[in-house]
Amino acid sequence: MTNTAPAPEARILDGFWAVIAAHGWRGTTMARIATEAGVTLAELRAVAPCPQSLLMHWLRGVDRAVLAGTVPTEGESPRDRLFDLLMRRIDQLQPHRAGITRFMKDLPFDPLLAIGLGFATERSMAWMLDAADISPRGLAGSLRKRGMMGVWVYALNAWTRDESADMGATMAALDKALDRAEQVARSLDPAGRAAAKPEEPAEKT
Repeated sequence: MTNTAPAPEARILDGFWAVIAAHGWRGTTMARIATEAGVTLAELRAVAPCPQSLLMHWLRGVDRAVLAGTVPTEGESPRDRLFDLLMRRIDQLQPHRAGITRFMKDLPFDPLLAIGLGFATERSMAWMLDAADISPRGLAGSLRKRGMMGVWVYALNAWTRDESADMGATMAALDKALDRAEQVARSLDPAGRAAAKPEEPAEKT
């Protein structure tokens, strides 16, 4: 008979978000996570030394899962790739919806955690841009990463309020945010502005 029980790391991450959902971020302790996950503290310590580290460990796992499912499609625009990447990122969050929603409410009360998460999210967005064949490097890349963070936060906030089975409101919010980002990118690109500007009619002589 095949053993289909989740691996200890998967149980730990499930337990992590279950504890946050029940106790909030301030009430999240390693002992509670271990109890919820059904592992020893030694097993938990082998994965992460503290809740903050476990959060970053989970975030890197989300990145890997999204990137592993990235298959470039011929003729697909970078914008369409970004839409697909970020929706698949939402899919990775869905099993932990209650915990993530509670975490987002608690985050403003922990500024240091918010700063650390901001840097980690920027790194994640750089990977999303790379996967969409958009450079995240240099000055322009820095602006793109910041823009992507804005897109992601807007879509994430919509997701926390979206109770529909098909996540229609989340997809609409992401589509809207990508449209805005595209408009801003064009406005900052002199060549793009020139291309978008209609030609003036020739003067009559």
